[in-house]
Amino acid sequence: MLYTVGEMARFLNVSASTLRYYDKEGLLPFVKRSNSGIRMFSDKDYEWLKIIECLKKSGLSIKEIRSYIDMTKRGDDSLEERLQLFEERKKDVERQMKELQETLDLLKYKCWYYEMAIQDQSEERVRSLSAEELPEEYKKIKNHIQSM
Repeated sequence: MLYTVGEMARFLNVSASTLRYYDKEGLLPFVKRSNSGIRMFSDKDYEWLKIIECLKKSGLSIKEIRSYIDMTKRGDDSLEERLQLFEERKKDVERQMKELQETLDLLKYKCWYYEMAIQDQSEERVRSLSAEELPEEYKKIKNHIQSM
């Protein structure tokens, strides 16, 4: 089945201008055009656009994504390069996720801390709790904060 820019943009939850920009930047060399020059996206194009979206979310620039697309055009001689790219992206996303988990843990701790302080109408008791007196999930966080 074929889709217009607007239809594909709705499927991907991006603007049509984003897809036009990708095309202008050379990220959509695989998209066919009608006789009148209208971009016509296929189901296979949708798969490519999902990969582009993944790479973009993982932190690659448009230029780096274009480089990946150029690798795919070269065929099988670029398989190792492509694997390396995805392994690097995976490691970077895992690092980001670890950092975000640490941020989330601290935010949860601070929510708990202020909920307890509000309940007591003072920070005094909650501030004076030792790590051993905290709920298990916050012991590591309190120790980490105190070591800073």
